[in-house]
Amino acid sequence: MIETNEFRNAMSLLTGAVNVITTAGATGRFGFTASAVCSVTDNPPTLLVCMNKSSNSHQHFLNNKILSVNVLRAEQQNVSQAFASKLSAEERFNTGEWRTLETGAPILENALVNFDCSIDQIQEVGTHTIFICKIEAIQQGECAEGLVYFNRAYHPVGHCQRA
Repeated sequence: MIETNEFRNAMSLLTGAVNVITTAGATGRFGFTASAVCSVTDNPPTLLVCMNKSSNSHQHFLNNKILSVNVLRAEQQNVSQAFASKLSAEERFNTGEWRTLETGAPILENALVNFDCSIDQIQEVGTHTIFICKIEAIQQGECAEGLVYFNRAYHPVGHCQRA
């Protein structure tokens, strides 16, 4: 049997893009930092987002049925830290500039890219909920280095060239 710490130590070596996931609805704006985001299919354009069920904002994502995935630039580490902190839900949004696209979920201005999504399917697995998200709108920011999380630390990566 694989121990929890062994699994966590191994997963720390799986490099992941740093994203801030947000939602909004009648009860306010909420968000969290995540690296567990990936493409599912391009037809229809769909993303997968994983969220810990113990998060204070978990129920708001379930109720709102919308979210945005904000892929962070290297210099936006402070945004990631704010959304991973003990700040209140609304205090987190004091970091960065926010607006909306199609669904009403907050998007971060100047992110590498924003995916504005409706939550199409929800699956619970262990401690987490998997959201299968239909992309309703995309906004691409300026080319810049990306921000990744590897070995329990932030790192800038690459450079961007538009096709």
